[in-house]
Amino acid sequence: MYSTAPPSRIRPQRVYFFATCLVDAVAPQAGMDAISLIRAAGIEVEFPPAQSCCGQPAYTSGYTEEARRVARAQLDLFPQPWPVVVPSGSCAGMMVHHWPRLFADDPALAERARAVAQRVVEFSAFACDVLGLAEPAAATPASGPVLSLKVALHTSCSARREMGTHEPGEALLRALPGVEVVQQARVAECCGFGGTFSARHPAISGAMVGDKLDSIRDCGADVLVSADCGCLLNLHHAAEKRRAAGEALPRCVHLASFVRERQGAADAARQVTD
Repeated sequence: MYSTAPPSRIRPQRVYFFATCLVDAVAPQAGMDAISLIRAAGIEVEFPPAQSCCGQPAYTSGYTEEARRVARAQLDLFPQPWPVVVPSGSCAGMMVHHWPRLFADDPALAERARAVAQRVVEFSAFACDVLGLAEPAAATPASGPVLSLKVALHTSCSARREMGTHEPGEALLRALPGVEVVQQARVAECCGFGGTFSARHPAISGAMVGDKLDSIRDCGADVLVSADCGCLLNLHHAAEKRRAAGEALPRCVHLASFVRERQGAADAARQVTD
């Protein structure tokens, strides 16, 4: 069993939605698609307007004090005891595992960080455990036939290893109509993004994303799906560059958007940058 399930599978009346800075700045439709799925289940969504970043870029670059200031600014955003749904396994992992460590020398803040961390749930786990979207009946399109597609799932390194989100992600995909899940070679390998790693080591990062795209192409995927926008943006832009040179590569889209697409939503994002 994956480790990112919310404290209870009882459907809440309301949740907080922490969009992440990448969704907010670059992939807003992915966030709106996730929110639409939650609202379709009759759950109200609270979007704290002061939210910004989980602090992961600073934290993984060694800027602990700067990460602490960013994370501290988020602690006041979730005063009610509602689940905090996060459409990114790596950001959810930062909040669950590393926020309490950031405040280890301040007992009061550490307790507040732990209280929030206990309510954080990654989107794909919430969609499986609470929304029930891994049940075949829940994934049935509204009307008409659906195009059969081969779909590959990519899970970010920290999402896979800290939160186990590849398991609910696969469950959601396998329940969707017309979807054949295909497995790329070395599925657990990094795409080369790694947050600031891609900026600090562009040649290594470029080789890694190229290798990942080769494996996704070779498995015959029509669509590449992930619940992590950092990886998706890295893969999408690398694929766009190769498409411009005439290569056929799958489109890259957030898991929430793809689920809505398969349900027949005309306004679902077709790629991560929509």
